[in-house]
Amino acid sequence: MSEPDAYGSPGGLSRRGLLRGAAVTAGAAALGVGASGTADAADALVTATAPDGSTTITMSLTGGALSWAAARRGATVVDASALGLRLGDGTMLGRSGTVVTRYQHWTTDTTWTPVYGRNATVRDRYQEMRWNLQDSATGINFSVQIRAYPGGVAFRYVLLDHGTATVADELTTFVFPDGALVYSARDEDPYNPVAPDAIPSTGTSTTDTGPLTDLPLTATYATGGLIACVCESSRVGFPRLMLSSVPGQPGALAAYLMEHTARGADTVRTTSTVTTPFATPWRAVVTGSTHAELVDNAELVLSLAPATALADTSWIRPGKAFRCQLTTAGGMAGVDFAVARGMQYIEYDDGWYGDASHSTDATKPIPEIDLPSVLSYAAGKGIGVILYVDRRAAGSPDSLFDLYKGWGVAGVKLGFINDGTQAMTNQITNWVRTAAGHELLIDLHDDVRPFGYERTYPNWISLEGVRGNERFPTASHNVTLPFARNIGGPMDYTICYGQSRNRTTNAHQMAMAAVYYQPLAFLYWYDQPSKYAGTAGWPGLPWFDAVPTSWDQSRALAGSIGRYVAVARRKGNTWYLGAMTDESARTLSLPLSFLGSGTWTATVYADGTPGASPYQTPVAVSTRTVTSATALSVAMAPSGGQAVLLEPS
Repeated sequence: MSEPDAYGSPGGLSRRGLLRGAAVTAGAAALGVGASGTADAADALVTATAPDGSTTITMSLTGGALSWAAARRGATVVDASALGLRLGDGTMLGRSGTVVTRYQHWTTDTTWTPVYGRNATVRDRYQEMRWNLQDSATGINFSVQIRAYPGGVAFRYVLLDHGTATVADELTTFVFPDGALVYSARDEDPYNPVAPDAIPSTGTSTTDTGPLTDLPLTATYATGGLIACVCESSRVGFPRLMLSSVPGQPGALAAYLMEHTARGADTVRTTSTVTTPFATPWRAVVTGSTHAELVDNAELVLSLAPATALADTSWIRPGKAFRCQLTTAGGMAGVDFAVARGMQYIEYDDGWYGDASHSTDATKPIPEIDLPSVLSYAAGKGIGVILYVDRRAAGSPDSLFDLYKGWGVAGVKLGFINDGTQAMTNQITNWVRTAAGHELLIDLHDDVRPFGYERTYPNWISLEGVRGNERFPTASHNVTLPFARNIGGPMDYTICYGQSRNRTTNAHQMAMAAVYYQPLAFLYWYDQPSKYAGTAGWPGLPWFDAVPTSWDQSRALAGSIGRYVAVARRKGNTWYLGAMTDESARTLSLPLSFLGSGTWTATVYADGTPGASPYQTPVAVSTRTVTSATALSVAMAPSGGQAVLLEPS
């Protein structure tokens, strides 16, 4: 059965197809669906159920008001919560006087192939229910679409009338059951597990102010291993979503559409004008019956986004990058280091362009860098060059990116992105599309949040939007990220191997390369190639040389948010396993049942005898023979980890 288009027109569905197998129950009045596919009722309810029966999302109409709820394997994920939009003239769609005018449903089971990713293929399997609705007071037509996947649920609104509309706010709420905690973080702050009604008030006179938290937002529950992560996908032409505590409503979070940019540097936008028909971003709740299962379900965010818009993606290459010193010699040495260490890119970071007056002209390298010579040398060695650009120097991206393409640049790392308003969403997507037109990779830094757009434009290979490892955070922070920020999409989280400022062991840093999904991975931050001359004292180098950044298969083996995590990923015939713990020493028993038949050689990079500080804990290397019947004992020091290379014998 083919799927209707984005705005509700049936793509090849017969009237019989619209009605067959309807998961419809009735409230005070029956939802009567006739052969025309129309509905006429005061109260009604529909439930979409994942094809494997694991998750459900229910949409209700009671007394003219819309609500929704979600469950996983019978346990409440989100209790009865509000749906609706507030328009610029004060009209509140979905809050009263709402009637159903049409009902549709179908089930989809397909696969798609990402250019790079956690897995070589992604299964896209869900049941969808749609109500076309009308606001009886104004005659405005709109729709709510709900989907249930094995990995979670999603919904969005569609303004159906033709013309324009002004959206002032989204009336969605997320009501969590008693005892739930949410992992709240704003901007690039650490995560703070709190009750939903206890998010601290933050903001300044130039930013959005209140008890606000950014997405992705992870929730844990009082009983069982249930876990969920609220994300958004397909955000185009719309403000970024935050969530806010609701005074007097324990357990409730309310949608908040950003009016300021994240750091308050741009024009305040209290409303957003859109051309209709218009679909809002998907509100996704990725779920897992265990914390490890949540990590495996992260591709839901991508599946909700539009398929790639690029006809040719052969030039898009994931890989590992090294940040060079801001000199010609630094660039040349960086290229040689990249070749020797199996890396694909070097990067010139902030300061490579301009002059003593701090020019924002990103077309003129500083005198210390002979950029044409470095670019030529890198090209001859098969190494790409990425250039950092402050967003304030990218005012004319088409001409700038065209120039960089002519130079032979491989990608651009844009910094100081102030995501938030509709205008900044438009700016971000324009940068990404423009870069794609010039066959440039793009990595967006600072406070930008994922929304699945890397599926549509896979040249958007990474983004930050996280408290980065270059701030040397705690091990607890590091083992929170796989269940929170990384669920929403790739994250640029620089790996700081061998740094005396680390609050973790070197094996913990090594494990990040397998645990985190980051198709563009920056390694050896703050260091120079001379530090790693030879391998003496740096036994982890062969691991970094070998580990890829894009995968054929991924599997989370164990996890508990903020405590520990273990993930195995396969490229070709080799598996790469990473495990990390918080400040507590821990031993995990990890079954290797994912391995194929025969014997395998495990090269284990483990914590040695703990040092006075975690970074002083040495890496101990050993090998052993394992099979798919082996349960690998993974011992980790406080703030430690393990990295394991598994190769067929």
